[in-house]
Amino acid sequence: MLLTRYGIREWMIITLAAAILAAAGWFMDWIWLAIFALVAWTALASFFRDPLFRKPATNDARDFVSPADGVVSAVIEVPAHAATEGRATIIRVYLSVLNVHINRSPCEATVLSAIHTPGKYLDVRIEESAQVNESLVLCLKSAGGMLLGVKQISGKIARHIVCDAGIGRALTRGERYGMIKFGSTTELIVPSSELEAVRVVKGDPVTGGVTILARMKRA
Repeated sequence: MLLTRYGIREWMIITLAAAILAAAGWFMDWIWLAIFALVAWTALASFFRDPLFRKPATNDARDFVSPADGVVSAVIEVPAHAATEGRATIIRVYLSVLNVHINRSPCEATVLSAIHTPGKYLDVRIEESAQVNESLVLCLKSAGGMLLGVKQISGKIARHIVCDAGIGRALTRGERYGMIKFGSTTELIVPSSELEAVRVVKGDPVTGGVTILARMKRA
């Protein structure tokens, strides 16, 4: 288990603040303050944890893995989506503040574009938030030429979307490409015409880079 590179600045601030509070508590004989500083540091630092070893549940490239840790909050179909240029199936994953917040590529793919949309900061547990909150859609082309996307959606607490996957970057299955800081939603968007089966239902817990969300007809 490591701390993600996406949270270095926050981790340094948290560490400095905790050290100051702990030192103050020690010298003033306020042990409770030192304990509070340690607990707060542990809780906040754990948000930026980054598990080292994750392997997809299957080796079949047609199985698209979850782009995030969390719980499936919706599986819907829409008549059109910019990422797929046609009818799409969206598998939405809700991330609480307790989940690992690293985002991962669902398959081997190349980044075609990134669409950032400013918006509101509603609680991500509200269904409307997926449409109106600030978001970033990463449009991808799979190794087999399929168009798909992953969408990072900010929330009431999470107001900082991080994505370091530039246009033209080649991503491997399960590779890290960003995170959303402090609670959020991530969506996997696949073309309905290429979908063989959705492997999860609403309420299922999922692990980023491991759990299979969808089996496609081709990679």
